[in-house]
Amino acid sequence: MNDMPVIASARAAFHQALVDGVLKVDAKGVPSNADKTSKISVAIAQGIVNQLSPNTAEQRLAGQQAGSRFEQVCENFISDTFLNFQHLRPGKWKIGRIGMNIVQFEQYQHLKELGQLAKENPGLASALGSDYLIKPDIVIGRDPEPDDFINEPGDIVDSAIALNASIRAVNNSFPMLHASISCKWTIRSDRAQNARSEALNLIRNRKGRLPHIAVVTGEPLPSRIASIALGTGDIDCVYHFALPELVEALRNLPYPDAEEMIKIMVDGRRLRDIADLPLDLAV
Repeated sequence: MNDMPVIASARAAFHQALVDGVLKVDAKGVPSNADKTSKISVAIAQGIVNQLSPNTAEQRLAGQQAGSRFEQVCENFISDTFLNFQHLRPGKWKIGRIGMNIVQFEQYQHLKELGQLAKENPGLASALGSDYLIKPDIVIGRDPEPDDFINEPGDIVDSAIALNASIRAVNNSFPMLHASISCKWTIRSDRAQNARSEALNLIRNRKGRLPHIAVVTGEPLPSRIASIALGTGDIDCVYHFALPELVEALRNLPYPDAEEMIKIMVDGRRLRDIADLPLDLAV
């Protein structure tokens, strides 16, 4: 019998799934999330790996394949945890990873019309670009509620009041985007700002409530994590796949600047562990 709390159990399963499919160590002892050209990256990644116990010498997956598997493991973790919080955040939730363009959601419905106009007018398409075509790695949506459910505690709404509120199914037939989650198994300099650009477009293009915007990463190097985590707050927070293990690895390595960088991000509420994510999504 498993006596672990739900989140602790899900976190252990999350790490086991990564060990089984994504987090590998090659014949030279280089973990698959490390930059093999960086001594610091390799050392920190090894420190994390030693705590998670994958003891295999295998070739790393190709970047795109590793990224796709990481997304799937993250989606499974979110489904296994967030859906337990009906008492904190009630609702009819949809968690998805593939084909969930944001135009499917209530706050971004207008972008569908914009896209159609762009198809019909090449000049308009050139002016608009493609920044509004956002497909997050993982999305959480909430279905609107029927009035019978809203009125369970008593008479709250009727046919004469609150005629534009999106939560009411009589007003809106589309799910509302509750969260957009970007998954970055590693963070390389040429791709570091993709998540930030996506976040800015979610902010600028919405009509209505802003969804949670989060990044989950397996990157071991603090300076690269900081390239996304530090800034003006376009991203709610960055979540590390193994933050306590990262902190412990740095404690045993001669890289005080890297250790201080992690402390700055954690103390500044810009970096948290994957275990914190489902609870933050319940806010």
